[in-house]
Amino acid sequence: MPTVREIEQALFRLAPKEGTMDWDNVGQLLGDPEAEVRRVLVALDITEAVADEAIAENCQLIVSHHPVMNCKWLPVQTVRQDTPQGHLLLKILRSGLSAICMHTNLDVAPGGVNDALASAIGLRDCRGLELLNEQTGAWLGRIGTLPEPLSPEAFAAHIKACLNAASVKFSAAPRVIRTVALCSGSGADCLDAAISAGADALLTSEVKQHEYLAATAAGISIFDAGHFDTEDIVIEPLRDYLAKEIPDVHFFTTHRSAIQAI
Repeated sequence: MPTVREIEQALFRLAPKEGTMDWDNVGQLLGDPEAEVRRVLVALDITEAVADEAIAENCQLIVSHHPVMNCKWLPVQTVRQDTPQGHLLLKILRSGLSAICMHTNLDVAPGGVNDALASAIGLRDCRGLELLNEQTGAWLGRIGTLPEPLSPEAFAAHIKACLNAASVKFSAAPRVIRTVALCSGSGADCLDAAISAGADALLTSEVKQHEYLAATAAGISIFDAGHFDTEDIVIEPLRDYLAKEIPDVHFFTTHRSAIQAI
């Protein structure tokens, strides 16, 4: 049977480690690299609910987008049963599970998160938005064109339908949208790059008040479709890639968000 190490190697062929940002933590983060794998759960986040599902499904491995430990927002200095993160990590390890996390390297990779987002909303003639690394050729975000121009209100409805998003917040510029820049997850920092590239709109998430105001002043529409909904769209393509690369393993997906909206 294939091992955890072999699955990690397949993932790094898709999303090379060299594309990882310096604050991030990717690759196999938990478990035995030589453990044999028959069943794998693929998810955006590793939460208690996702770990419980993997255990119930008799998995040996969880593959996630977001790191489960030791990244910018989740430093781990102790692993204790009486802390939420320690409880989760111990549950995973005691159950014999391993965890592989592919984060910013998967964001920038061809065929990764941003390409999945561009495909989901139907962008054409896509290219990279902002060059991150000349040596690796890694680009942050994407920019492309819609099949037909849309008003900001119609584009918001289009995003919501294509991503099955819980909600879409936006500020509208007084022009139709033809050229769209996007950056999955928390990508409002790409606003200047989107403006420089001549985009009519930027699609991302976690947009702050001053960023809406800056977009309005610059005459560009900006759309916030939520962190989960702009990134969860990579999970099915990621499963399909792994199933093709390693056909002897059963890969299946879960789409559990901790966020609800009314």
